[in-house]
Amino acid sequence: MINEAMFPVREVPALITGNEFSDQFGDTATNTGYKFIVREDTGEVLSCMTDEYKLVTNEELHLAADETLRKCGAIEREVKVLGGGKRTIMRYVIPNVKVKISGKDIVNPEIMFKNSYDGSWEIGIQAGAYRLVCANGMVIGVVLSKKSNKHSVYNPRISELPEIIAETIENTSNIFKEDFALMLDTKVDKDHIQSLIEMVPTNVMEPFVQYLMGHKPSNYWDLINAATWVNTHHMNRNHNSTHTFESRIFPTISKWTHEKARA
Repeated sequence: MINEAMFPVREVPALITGNEFSDQFGDTATNTGYKFIVREDTGEVLSCMTDEYKLVTNEELHLAADETLRKCGAIEREVKVLGGGKRTIMRYVIPNVKVKISGKDIVNPEIMFKNSYDGSWEIGIQAGAYRLVCANGMVIGVVLSKKSNKHSVYNPRISELPEIIAETIENTSNIFKEDFALMLDTKVDKDHIQSLIEMVPTNVMEPFVQYLMGHKPSNYWDLINAATWVNTHHMNRNHNSTHTFESRIFPTISKWTHEKARA
């Protein structure tokens, strides 16, 4: 439940009190340039950050999204509070926008928000069609949009979170209604399967080819799921190549889909 993530937090300056001049000039407190992020309901220190860290609470992130989520009829799917409150994932599903994959298998757009109080995650807004969200924040499914903002006092985009969230949700809903439906209805071209194989980094080529052999793609939805599978299951999240490949999956396969549909 969302209330689990709404615990109060506050900043406490990390000060040095008492020094060699205390007896002469009286007690002093020196600012160290750091501050503690403290969970008020438990008193636990969640992190020690520099003064450049901009605290954005889970409540502030939720409030920034609330109006748009209500307008599109989104409902809460899952809230995960990790590390005693250091990291939080909030997932919402939009039930009135859907794509029927086969039989009773229906996929709805989902919006995932990520936040952290220890600097391990930026403020994240991620949209897509998810099958699973792991405890470490990795998703298994189709990522359509991923936006993040640094917790920095120098980042003006933090004040624009409501607008960023509204744009992300609107674009995602449009993709479901148009692009995903086209991917399901368009038979995949063998040349595009080969092109995707050439996109995949060589160090994960073997498991990817094995996956294709066991899950032969018949349409472009199958192809995008194959690319997402190797990205989430076999690629190192600490490597730039992983994120580069991830960012290319949807736009590239969407382009191929439209090319084939027009042919």
